[in-house]
Amino acid sequence: MEDRYLFRGKCIDDGEWMSGSYYELAGRPLIFKPVFASKKAVYEIDPSTICQCTGLNDKSGRRIFENDILSGHIDVEFPEDETRKCVVWHENGWCTNEPGCDYYEELDDFDSENFEVIGNIIDNPELLEV
Repeated sequence: MEDRYLFRGKCIDDGEWMSGSYYELAGRPLIFKPVFASKKAVYEIDPSTICQCTGLNDKSGRRIFENDILSGHIDVEFPEDETRKCVVWHENGWCTNEPGCDYYEELDDFDSENFEVIGNIIDNPELLEV
């Protein structure tokens, strides 16, 4: 859970995803990366792309962030059926929401063990089309 204060966002200058500590300076959203991680330490981020880490990893060990799209095959009788859901903050915690559904489920270890990140709604909204 130590990654729950990690953020990511797309750089304004080149559109590349950066992750690190988030802060604002003079109203500008910024991501700070330790200097040893790259040549540059501070990146200005498009505010519409800022996503917080949930502190959980998917079944492949990849960090799960807000707005990520998760995919899983959870029905053993129908392994060809795929379930896709989006990670969102809802009321008091991290949840998942399936397309076209008003129901939210708490993001938990079941998701970590059975789902993998296949994209995010910022870059890949078509992955959630019903």
